[in-house]
Amino acid sequence: MSQRTYNQLWADAQLELSRLLTEELPDEPRRPEKDRVVFFQRLAMLYVRYIQIFRQLEEVYDQVVHPQKRKDIRATLEGVMGRVLELKNEMVEKEFSEYHYMDDVLHDFKLTPADLEIPIPRYFKELQERKTMLTEILKMVEVTESPEPLTKDMSQEEAIKVIQVAERARQGRLRAKLNEKKTNMNRMCSTKDPGAAAIEFAAVCIQKVWRGYIQRKMVKIAREEEMIFLGMVMDPKYQVPCPAVITAQANEACTRIQREDRNADYQKSAVDVTNQLQDVEGLNMSKSMKDQIRQWFIECRDATGSFPDYPDDEAGGSDLLFAEKTPMQLLEEIAAKEEEEASNKSKGTDMKKEKGKKDKKKENEEEEEAGLKMLPSAFLSDLKVENTTFVDLWKTRNESSNFHQRHEVELIKEEKRKVIEAKIRVQVDEQMRQELAELKLAVDKNKGSKTKANAKKKKGSKSGKKKKKEKDLTADRTLESLCQELVKQGLLKRANNVRLQDYLGDYNYLGTTLRQNDIEPMPSLWDVRQVLTLYAILPLGSQPVHEKATLIKAILLAGPAGVGKKMLVHAICQETGANLFDLSPLNTAGKYPGKSGLAMMLHMVFKVARSLQPSVIWIGDAEKMFYKKVPKEVKELDPKRLTKDLLKSLKLITGEDRVLIVGTTKDPLSADIKALCKMYSKILLIPRPAYGSRYILWKQLIRKQGGDVTSALDLSSLAKISDGYTPGHMVRVIRSIVTKRRILQQAKRPLTAAEFIAPLAKMYPVFQTEEAALKNWYAKTPLGKKRTKAATGKEEEQAPVKSKDAKKKAKSKDAKKKAKK
Repeated sequence: MSQRTYNQLWADAQLELSRLLTEELPDEPRRPEKDRVVFFQRLAMLYVRYIQIFRQLEEVYDQVVHPQKRKDIRATLEGVMGRVLELKNEMVEKEFSEYHYMDDVLHDFKLTPADLEIPIPRYFKELQERKTMLTEILKMVEVTESPEPLTKDMSQEEAIKVIQVAERARQGRLRAKLNEKKTNMNRMCSTKDPGAAAIEFAAVCIQKVWRGYIQRKMVKIAREEEMIFLGMVMDPKYQVPCPAVITAQANEACTRIQREDRNADYQKSAVDVTNQLQDVEGLNMSKSMKDQIRQWFIECRDATGSFPDYPDDEAGGSDLLFAEKTPMQLLEEIAAKEEEEASNKSKGTDMKKEKGKKDKKKENEEEEEAGLKMLPSAFLSDLKVENTTFVDLWKTRNESSNFHQRHEVELIKEEKRKVIEAKIRVQVDEQMRQELAELKLAVDKNKGSKTKANAKKKKGSKSGKKKKKEKDLTADRTLESLCQELVKQGLLKRANNVRLQDYLGDYNYLGTTLRQNDIEPMPSLWDVRQVLTLYAILPLGSQPVHEKATLIKAILLAGPAGVGKKMLVHAICQETGANLFDLSPLNTAGKYPGKSGLAMMLHMVFKVARSLQPSVIWIGDAEKMFYKKVPKEVKELDPKRLTKDLLKSLKLITGEDRVLIVGTTKDPLSADIKALCKMYSKILLIPRPAYGSRYILWKQLIRKQGGDVTSALDLSSLAKISDGYTPGHMVRVIRSIVTKRRILQQAKRPLTAAEFIAPLAKMYPVFQTEEAALKNWYAKTPLGKKRTKAATGKEEEQAPVKSKDAKKKAKSKDAKKKAKK
């Protein structure tokens, strides 16, 4: 598509965003909603609409060439991503579930489940050019590791035996071929000349077979044409990419190359414009600033009789002076700030009392207006600013002369002027502070000592409570040496080349129906993929989103063996370009012994993870760290030694650190659930695949292995029979059946469902009792408890509606019960 089309798509997305902003930021605040279902419906509609904007902006950002437009689109895109995450967290709090089913909302907006798919921004992959040092270290370690010898030493006698066996087999095959030729020759010689009746009979037999073959072929073609006409089968010509699609993909690739060229030109031009502005306008800027500040000195001297105190850099420096305010107003502001700093120390106890009173007032107000309200957002203000920028700068801009969508120099000048002014202002502030001190010494000699004393006091007052910094145990070592040691110890690994789109699964079409009948549905693999994109990939891929959104430090993936937990961990690393650290109990056993060694290991891992962020710390078999009772066969490994120190390290992760801990477990029932939930703030249950997911898995995995899916292969029956089997089971079965030899035989003998049943029957499936046990375990987690309470007793729904009198009655009842006891 052309650049005009993408510009129009951007304008449409901004128009929809402006409508959403007017709904979310009304002039008068909305009244609290007492009905939880209605409130969740409102959240779901906002969530779906923001996802549609997200999808449009992601496509626009990938294909727009103009570098200055891309900066504004990127800011808006990250704001929308953050708002989607906020709405998701709010939906989880209101529905008490990580998975949501919004079939009615999709029906209202006339959308399909594919439109609800959350895209992974393609610029995440562009940011993966980091860590060349790390890739070189991993390659060096792989080369230095001596590979196992493929051939074994063999004696002369053993070699002679092998040769003899091969030679005797060859001679036997030749002898069998010669015997077959002899028998055929003898048969031909012994046959007599057939008569006319025999020849006619033979011709009739051949005609019968041939006509039957032709008729069956015609019926098959007619049946396929009918199915294509009815829309039950895709036309073969559409299964292969058409020329239009191929050219469109080629154009997109060319656009990306063109985009990089435009960006390089923009960066060069920005450097040139900055140098030019600094040389031409730098002196004039500093002169005008100094003149304005001197004028402020004189006006303050005339108004108050003394020279003012110069604002600190923390307060903004001379930025305060360039606001549209009189000298008296500025002096009052500075004096008020000084009084606040002095009063904050002496009025500690009074503030506590006032806070208590305010809290009570707030509680009373909440009681008067009970109900559900939207939580405050950290992204709506940024989205509003970006929307106004689009309206003011790009919406009505005439770009008829900029057909090739190159950067605009005037916009660069406006942007860089502010940067240069900020740099010059810092230098001017230092010079003017000295000049003000000299003026005070010359004119106000008596007040010079007081000002010095006040300055000393101010400097002393700044020292407050400092946060305890973590001791750097490896301050004398370079980052490269730490990486080398972690790679050699097997703690820093290369992630497998898998993508999240390879984690196949279908949408759960019965989710809404089951919930309406008070049955909690098991999530589908599609739901798991969606939630993991929101909780892990989007925050790790974008620094602004990670800093402002709700901080998720650790995620636990719980499910039976073979559902793809480890694959998801590697997919997170591949999609975000994150490093993979392995702190599984089996991997850390015997490494860095003792308390000091353990502290050193965790320090090195988290230091490298922060330095080369984004990073993922994987803990396989996470239940072993939280065993209720450690089994005898695992006691030597000491799986619980990481627990305490890892919790301490987890607390040190902040919003600026794009570090995520991902645990995987197939047996969460053996762990202490309280300790497990204390470690992992998000617990995602991954079930065995449903029928729809199994159908897609069989189809795609067979094709990936090189098999052909024809009408002879009944995928529907195969998906039905394989109920209870995981994707891991399916992969093993397909690898055992679809071999190289079998692929060559497909032309004469196509694949059938019966071939897969025999090896599948030899494996143990995930029984319903195991799935029910996992479901019951999840019901004991904090979110699961809230869900069961809301579903059975509906206590959570009634809580916000309680009035003041109801609360007093409840308190009096509790007091009576205590008195009786």
